[in-house]
Amino acid sequence: MFVRKIKVEYEIGGQRVPCPLKWLDSFSMRNFTNDQVFDDTIPAGDGLLAIGNRVPLERLRTAMEEWFRRKTYLPASAKLVVEELQGNE
Repeated sequence: MFVRKIKVEYEIGGQRVPCPLKWLDSFSMRNFTNDQVFDDTIPAGDGLLAIGNRVPLERLRTAMEEWFRRKTYLPASAKLVVEELQGNE
């Protein structure tokens, strides 16, 4: 089910920082979107998320960014960056 590895970072002041596990856990454990596609996400560590094949990356990024801002985790000047890892990265 969780076959894809995703790197989740936020960019602030030109620097990229891995999103803390607490943030990722908060997103993955809540069904705030009422969208079942996000049930296929599980935190794998700071800045790492495992997801299923049916999870669209841009929709995931948008939903996570909205959630992180709502929880006041993500500063207003920061941007969320979500990238799929290839191979053994």
